[in-house]
Amino acid sequence: MVNLASPEHAVALFIVQIAVLLLAGRLMGELAQRVGQPPVMGQLVAGILLGPSLLGTLAPQVYRAIFPATPEQKAMVDGMSQFGVLLLLLLSGMETDLRLLQRIRRTAFFSSACGMLFPFAAGFFVAQLLPESVLPDPNRRLLTALFVATCLAVSSVKIVAMIILDSGFQRRNLGQLILATAVVDDTVGWITVGALAGVASRGSFDLRAAGTTVIGTLAFLALVFTVGRRGVARAIRWTNDNTRSDFAVMTLILVFMCGMALLTEAIGVHTSLGAFVGGILVGQSPLLSRRLEEQLRGPIVALFAPVFFTLAGRSIDLRILGDTRLLALAGGFVAVACAGKLLGGFLGGRLGGLTSREAAALAFGMNARGSTEVVVATIGLTVGILSQPIFTLIVIVAITTTITTPPILKWLLAGIPARGDERERLEREAAEANQFVPHIERILVVTEPRCGDLAVRLAGLLAGAHQVTTTILPLDADGGARPPAAGRRALETVTRTVERAARRAATEKEPAPDPPEVIVATPTADDPAEAVLAESAKGYDMIFVGMARMPAPETEQGTGCGPVAERIVKEFAGATAIAVGETPEPLRIMVAVTGTDYSRRAAEVAVAIARGAGTSVTVLHVARPDPEMGLTRLEREVPTTARAVVRDIEALARREGVAFRSVVRTHRLHEQAILRELAAGRHNLLVLGVNVRPGDTLFLGETAAEILRRASCALLLVKS
Repeated sequence: MVNLASPEHAVALFIVQIAVLLLAGRLMGELAQRVGQPPVMGQLVAGILLGPSLLGTLAPQVYRAIFPATPEQKAMVDGMSQFGVLLLLLLSGMETDLRLLQRIRRTAFFSSACGMLFPFAAGFFVAQLLPESVLPDPNRRLLTALFVATCLAVSSVKIVAMIILDSGFQRRNLGQLILATAVVDDTVGWITVGALAGVASRGSFDLRAAGTTVIGTLAFLALVFTVGRRGVARAIRWTNDNTRSDFAVMTLILVFMCGMALLTEAIGVHTSLGAFVGGILVGQSPLLSRRLEEQLRGPIVALFAPVFFTLAGRSIDLRILGDTRLLALAGGFVAVACAGKLLGGFLGGRLGGLTSREAAALAFGMNARGSTEVVVATIGLTVGILSQPIFTLIVIVAITTTITTPPILKWLLAGIPARGDERERLEREAAEANQFVPHIERILVVTEPRCGDLAVRLAGLLAGAHQVTTTILPLDADGGARPPAAGRRALETVTRTVERAARRAATEKEPAPDPPEVIVATPTADDPAEAVLAESAKGYDMIFVGMARMPAPETEQGTGCGPVAERIVKEFAGATAIAVGETPEPLRIMVAVTGTDYSRRAAEVAVAIARGAGTSVTVLHVARPDPEMGLTRLEREVPTTARAVVRDIEALARREGVAFRSVVRTHRLHEQAILRELAAGRHNLLVLGVNVRPGDTLFLGETAAEILRRASCALLLVKS
């Protein structure tokens, strides 16, 4: 029989351990979900079953064979587990909405302050009453008491983050608040631990070292949330545009996460803060953030999370409760730790304006200590501040709060409905999930001489209203790059338009953030269409291209579009917006809707442009009459389906805060009704959704062809 514990089979044993942890964690996690509990609970139970409490007692030889006590073997699994924790915090950071946290900063302050001060005071008081027989050094009782108080005051960001994700509360105000409070508690706790550990190691308090940690943490946070955000966004964009290997951006983000974790470790704070803040910065990047989140979520949920939480459960040894003295002390520690945290968290939540149930959920969320408290206690044991009995008591507190928190917190969260502004935000996000414009992350604007001004203006309005990164590709008349001055002028125009649109789109509830980035790209091909298509391969969701008015096509199957626009429309897989005509000022927008998907997306573009321009939009629907309807009733009788189409766009305009006017007409010829309404309403911009029809020649439909021939106003043809 092969001895897997021997050094030459260390890798094989590592694989066995991972397989056992994964299988047990997945099975128990599935069972927990089936009984209404989060998978974390099942994974912790799986760890207990695999630990010394059960497997180690019933089958000690099997237990030692799978989980030998050799430091090298333990370090391999622990290393993978801790890297999984960093990934979990990275994903949690990507889900964090900084604008939301700014709005709830008052509640976060009170909850963090009370949630740490109460358990800290309670822990310090209990530690002062401990008998000298369990103290490592009776002469340093004060230092031990301070460290015990710190252990009982910290919260586990890791546990809280997983519970919030499992409960679907990552986008709820309360979920963001609980996670933010846990991060603050963790940060303050690690700073305190660093200072106390330094005192124990040096025998005296090193004010300089403690001050350096505090100043370094503040400087780190100030730097990453100012310069760091734009720097990360630019690095992601550059990697996406200039690398050809698969998943290059994901590699960049993982390396960045590691660097942030090492940086916080270097300044004396735990690596979890760096990973979480790194996730926030990645989530603020407008490029590919949703795709990256989905790519990261798979391996985290499937591999790293089950390994970590099952391994955390395996460290629990319930056999120590056989000692009645330790059992009594453990009960006292658990009671004091929970009472202090729950009372402090509840009071802080109420002072911050939460309801009683919300404050209770916040308090129980803060009560989860998890591996954070275990790691802190291990540091105290290593430097001699804690004795083995006190260490055991603290670990029991961590175990108890970790096991009890998920079911209680999930039950509390399930009974908290969204209200007021939060409900409106969630409804808006649910509606946007099925929309087109909110998922546009990157726009390419193609400018050519004499026909690019309108495209530049309209693209800037949409980008400013929805915070979309914009790239300008200036082409000369024959293809290739235009003179640098032309690119600079287009850049200045788009930048001004984006900034103004962002200010107009801002509301009292959602003030204007920093405007999105606008850059100029250099064509990489002499042929204009080739240059555009080459640039579009870098990951754009929409292209705005200007087009001068062309002579009417000789055949019905023509469009009148220029060769560049025609090729882009035919070959670009994303959305294309063809801007035709001069730039009108001020904009008076009309959008024609038919109930089709591409018409609906064009309406979204029109509403977004109207929001950025601070103007209204007229929604026109032309219904074809029933053949049996009399001619005298054509203009008066409107089908119910037509009203439904218009109401859908009206709801969209209301959500975006755009004034609208609805017009429903019944006419046999759509183009005639559209042209008539354009003239009657003095509209100077028509937005029309189009669809590419089959054939060798680009054809966008009879209505679009007729509008191109006869309309005198500016046009925006949206092909999605």
